[in-house]
Amino acid sequence: MSTPTLVLVHGFWGGAAHWRNVILELSRKGHDRIRAVELPLTSLADDAERTRKMVAQQSGPVLLVGHSYGGAVITEAGDLPNVAGLVYIAAFAPDAGESPDGISQAHPPAAIANLAPDSDGYLWIQYDKFHESFCQDLDADDALVMAVAQKAPLASTFGDTITAPAWKKKPSWYQLSTQDRMIHPDNQKHMAERMNPRTLLALDASHASLASQAAAVAGLIDEAARTAD
Repeated sequence: MSTPTLVLVHGFWGGAAHWRNVILELSRKGHDRIRAVELPLTSLADDAERTRKMVAQQSGPVLLVGHSYGGAVITEAGDLPNVAGLVYIAAFAPDAGESPDGISQAHPPAAIANLAPDSDGYLWIQYDKFHESFCQDLDADDALVMAVAQKAPLASTFGDTITAPAWKKKPSWYQLSTQDRMIHPDNQKHMAERMNPRTLLALDASHASLASQAAAVAGLIDEAARTAD
């Protein structure tokens, strides 16, 4: 049975390399068509367009996988006809007219005070607070690299709203991180339950579940790839 091409979409404060551990796990499971988008993080429209272009380059069906803000991106970009399904990894899954910022206001995340804008309008996680905020279940070395290499978004991107949510039309899967300090677990639960995913996987993990629990995350993606319509 052939499986779709896996297109991985990162979130705020990271790049495509955040998927490193998941890519290795998926490869070991036999997936040989894996792609990871590098988003500009300049606006939801820009990021969705970059993702659509990556999807359009693939032959055959595609499974879109989004971490964090990447969930908003796949929600906006996932309406293409060759997208077979959507997998959300500790991710935003906004409805029409909703933004990550608006969703976060319902239950502010534990680490919200550790975000700081710079004079150019980019939003950063304070370097000395990155470990405790984003990836408290990783070791200090991995956290240091993530902190130093973080890819800050334009802060305005946080308020960009969804037009037509793809999860209303496409099969979906959701991984919830119960120890997440960047997207409140209650917000994740709300978003996941209303999309009625085929599988809702809760992990005792930080926001960086794609790094700290890559085997379980890859297992969910593999399940989705093998069962997507």
